[in-house]
Amino acid sequence: MDEQTVREKLRAFIVTELIRDNDYTLTDDEGIISNGLMDSFSLAELGVYVEEEFDVYIPDADLTVSKMDTLNQMTARVMRGLG
Repeated sequence: MDEQTVREKLRAFIVTELIRDNDYTLTDDEGIISNGLMDSFSLAELGVYVEEEFDVYIPDADLTVSKMDTLNQMTARVMRGLG
């Protein structure tokens, strides 16, 4: 699966299921957690989604603001798991 597909699937999930605002324009380098759009519970939900959608397990140690705050960081982490 290519990086752009991963990025768009993540973006769609975050906007519809976690932020719950389909009209929100989420940029690739926006601080999703640090800007208050998601909380730690949402990050755990994202981890479950990534495992189900991409078959990539992200350990709790990687589900942190410093490692998963932007769409770019999330996409890169999933791509590492796919590699």
